[in-house]
Amino acid sequence: RTLFWSFLLLLLVMTFWSVIAVEVVHPLIQELAEKGTWSDCERCRVAFSSVWMANLTFFQTIIAGDSWGLLALPVIEAHPLSGVIFVGAILTLAVGLLNLVVVIMVDTIAEKRSKDIVARADEMDYEEVEEKKVLEKLFEKIDEDGSGEVTFDELEQGARRVAEFRHWL
Repeated sequence: RTLFWSFLLLLLVMTFWSVIAVEVVHPLIQELAEKGTWSDCERCRVAFSSVWMANLTFFQTIIAGDSWGLLALPVIEAHPLSGVIFVGAILTLAVGLLNLVVVIMVDTIAEKRSKDIVARADEMDYEEVEEKKVLEKLFEKIDEDGSGEVTFDELEQGARRVAEFRHWL
């Protein structure tokens, strides 16, 4: 469940940057495309034409790490202030949110592990109580005079006479 919310946050932040890119970067790309910057790239012209396309472009370039230089570098070279958008998107998505996803996954696993350790400790405590009950019954069988104390002779005789006690030895 936590991982779902992390991915949703990732999508929201990516959409935030996509809205900005549609408004600011898309006109710059159109200007460069008219000058022939991407004559061999059909997708470059429409990369930031809508929020959906911008999300796909950011996913492709930041999350998947594909074709960053093909699209962003010519825009940044022609319009250096556009670098703020590209660098901001990289920093918040790649460094910030993707690390957040990793932290949440590790934290979830650590929490499950700690619950498992607590459950195992409870199980061991229960087993100890049960073993003590069994031992108490065995010592009652070995205590021939019923004094509540087992002498060495009673212990020796019990080892010969009580099969369950021999098993514990």
